[in-house]
Amino acid sequence: MNIIKYKAIFIGILSALFFAVTFIINKLMANEGGSWIWSSSLRFYWMLPFFLVIVIMRKNLFPVLLSIHQRPIQWILWSTIGFGVFYAPLTYSASFSPSWLVASSWQFTIIAGILVSPFIYKGIHISISSFLFSGLIFLGILTMQIGQINHIQFKDLLTGSFWIVIAAFAYPLGNRKMILMLQGSLDVYQRILGMIICSLPFWLILNVYGITIEHSIPNHTQIYQTFIVALFSGVIATTLFFYAAELVHHDLKTLASVEATQSGEVLFTLLGEIILFHIALPDTLSMIGIGLVIIGMILHSTHSK
Repeated sequence: MNIIKYKAIFIGILSALFFAVTFIINKLMANEGGSWIWSSSLRFYWMLPFFLVIVIMRKNLFPVLLSIHQRPIQWILWSTIGFGVFYAPLTYSASFSPSWLVASSWQFTIIAGILVSPFIYKGIHISISSFLFSGLIFLGILTMQIGQINHIQFKDLLTGSFWIVIAAFAYPLGNRKMILMLQGSLDVYQRILGMIICSLPFWLILNVYGITIEHSIPNHTQIYQTFIVALFSGVIATTLFFYAAELVHHDLKTLASVEATQSGEVLFTLLGEIILFHIALPDTLSMIGIGLVIIGMILHSTHSK
């Protein structure tokens, strides 16, 4: 079992590396003047054929289409929230903050997940430890924000943080409501495919806004960059993470350790930004904040189950 445990943890760390690509390339596209509208929507257009092929190869397409046909309103609502209202604001925030700060602040989704749980699951009990570890994460995020006051205009810092918070609540709300609605009738690949399909109206409306109001269209570089994000983060990272979780799903302690590997996103994103953008290391206060977030995530995953 030890070999499987270490294998799962290694794969989890590898998935965090690929997930970090999202934050780095989103910042790269923002720096190059690419509109957040296309940075977000093109990722899901690219993901569609990947997951369509995966589901078809597994001979599981018909149940997805049938489920959407039976409950189209619920599918469109929760897919729009879980994918659209999650990823569009997260991408937009890249225009205001460095990618490592976005990746670190994004961990607020753990706190948001706890806060929305009572509204989704009846009679749920949230442990005191969950609140304590979530408080540590929040303190870390707040410390990082304070550390950046002298490096980023306060208005930009506030705007970026606002949209990250919106994304942090939308992600667990949309995905958990979808999981609750499906009751295990579809596997994870089927659910992702269905949510991509049902979020398309949101992305198309956003594209119309981009063309008519912002007068923006993606260039070849942005199209290529969003393909990389879709492949590395949307497909490879997601598949690796779910595979790692599946390896140890009967061992809750090891599963918690696999989940904790996602704190590596913060470090990988920071390292990537230093290499690609030649930024200086964050100041001492921000580094303390990063450390608090990572410690909080690890404690949250390993002790609050």
